[in-house]
Amino acid sequence: MSAEKLREYLLTHGVPYEVHEHPLAFTTSRVAEVEHVSGKEIAKPVILMADDHFVMAVVPGHKHVDLTKAKEAFGCDEMRLAEEAEFADAFADCERGAEPPLGHLYGMKTIIDLRLDAPRVTFRGGSHTQTITMGLEDYRNAAHAVVGDVAAGR
Repeated sequence: MSAEKLREYLLTHGVPYEVHEHPLAFTTSRVAEVEHVSGKEIAKPVILMADDHFVMAVVPGHKHVDLTKAKEAFGCDEMRLAEEAEFADAFADCERGAEPPLGHLYGMKTIIDLRLDAPRVTFRGGSHTQTITMGLEDYRNAAHAVVGDVAAGR
C-alpha cells in the first residue's frame, strides 16, 4: 500500500483489513470491476473546498456528491469540487487520484454518506493497483467521520 499514513494508522490501531493487488484501475467503476464488487461497496472519497479549506465527502462508488447537500452538511457558505492540483500535496504519500477515504489522516473533516451501507467496503489504498477491504463498522470507526446525507439522489 502506498499511503504510509494509512498503513501506519491501520496497524497501530489494530484495524482489521485486507490488501488486494489488481491490474491498473483509474476509475471507480474499473476498481469495482477488477475487485468483483458492486459500486455500492466502494468507498469513494471526493475532495471539496468548503469556504477556504479542504473537506472530504465519501460516497458509494456509483454515486456523486450533491454540492448543495454537502454545503449544508459541512456548515459552510461556499462549496465546490476541489481541483486535483489544489489538494495533491496534501496526499503526498499517495498516487494522484488514489486517495484513501480517511480524510482525518490528511487534516480533512470527513462525512460518510448514509448510502454507504454495504457490510464490507473497498477503497483505494493510495495506489491505482491496490485496494483495502474492511468491514463497514471498522471503516466508519477508522475514518473518524460523521455519517450524513451528501450524495446525489436517494
